[in-house]
Amino acid sequence: MLASSPLEPEDLVFIGICDLAAQVRGKSIPAADLPSRLLHGVGYTPANICISPFGTIASSPFGTLGDIVLMPDASTEVNIVEGGGREHFCLADIVTADGEPWPYCPRNFLRRALERLENAAGCTVLASFEQEFVYTGVAAEPKRAYALTSFREQGNFGGLLMAALRASGMQPDAFLAEYGARQYEITVAPALGMRAADEAVMLRELARSIASRAGNRAIFAPMLSPDGIGNGTHIHMSLRGAAGEAKMQEAGRSTGLSPIGEHFVAGILDHMPALAAITTPSVDSYFRLTPDRWAPTWANVGYQDRAASLRICPGSASQFNVEYRVADATACPYMALGALVHAGVDGIERKLSLPQPPSKPFAAMDDAERHGAGIRPLPRSLGEAIELLRETPAAREWFGPGFLELYINFKLDEERAMTGLEPQEVCDRYAAIF
Repeated sequence: MLASSPLEPEDLVFIGICDLAAQVRGKSIPAADLPSRLLHGVGYTPANICISPFGTIASSPFGTLGDIVLMPDASTEVNIVEGGGREHFCLADIVTADGEPWPYCPRNFLRRALERLENAAGCTVLASFEQEFVYTGVAAEPKRAYALTSFREQGNFGGLLMAALRASGMQPDAFLAEYGARQYEITVAPALGMRAADEAVMLRELARSIASRAGNRAIFAPMLSPDGIGNGTHIHMSLRGAAGEAKMQEAGRSTGLSPIGEHFVAGILDHMPALAAITTPSVDSYFRLTPDRWAPTWANVGYQDRAASLRICPGSASQFNVEYRVADATACPYMALGALVHAGVDGIERKLSLPQPPSKPFAAMDDAERHGAGIRPLPRSLGEAIELLRETPAAREWFGPGFLELYINFKLDEERAMTGLEPQEVCDRYAAIF
């Protein structure tokens, strides 16, 4: 009789997609099989794209039919050992059984936007996601914003997170204590095109992993309390030419934006109220988008104004960028960045210009003056944002046949699932997931 020996756990790798609910879902496989799966993919089910943040499928056009494939992208592989365990995953595209892009794949949504930008302007986008979250591993002490005390109390969490980001191919930029109790922000250097959204997904998952292994959580939900401090995700963008040259800035122009940069930003501004359905796509999001929270409530452009929806960030040509602030972590980064690029390309194709700045500072204007200056309010609820998206003809081109209807119905189901809950109950539901 052979002597038994203790079982050693087999190394598994998770193959997944950040889906419409901003959740990374997929399947795990033996890590030894990854080379063959990079060629052949992992089978998946179409209806899974309609799983809500809360794990339900309220409605789906697919039913029980169909087969699709998760095709892992080797450039997104994360394989690190930390906290006594291994974090091993790889992000994927969704393709059909014949290997064609699946029309409802979030990564394909961004890829098509980037192709439109290349065709319209010979450019790509350089982007970075600033991500705010609450770390439960410190005491819930208010009024410690940016303080050395807050940095000290988080212990090794920030350092481990930075090490994990670097080991996964990212360039860590800053880790800081934000304004709210237990609130922190993490940033990485900007990346081109698809890689920027990949890194936003990877960063969130690594923060959750490291917090979890310490017995804590990194919570990215927009609002943990309806009267609290919000967690935003600010998306910085600039345009780069084929040789990597900066194309967003032009000295001597009033905004500092080049003509193509102005068209791009004007397209985002033109579509901004509808874009909220993609970039702030949860019921919880709209507790944050209220006055006096340092969160945007109007569709406006501001120069170095952190209350503006679009902030022009000055600097040298290589640093000059715009910051889109109507976003949070309930948005899938592929969908959010893809929507912004689609809207920007629409501005380039239509040669849109930014409106003349009002004669009075935005902060000093009352609501009537803002309306009179042609500045539109942002939607005040997910339902309002969805209806604005439904009424946007260009969005049908962005999404493609059937996808816009699927997305709208998906989000309406999410809104209905929150019906009857008190505001704090809504915040609690999202905080438990995000």
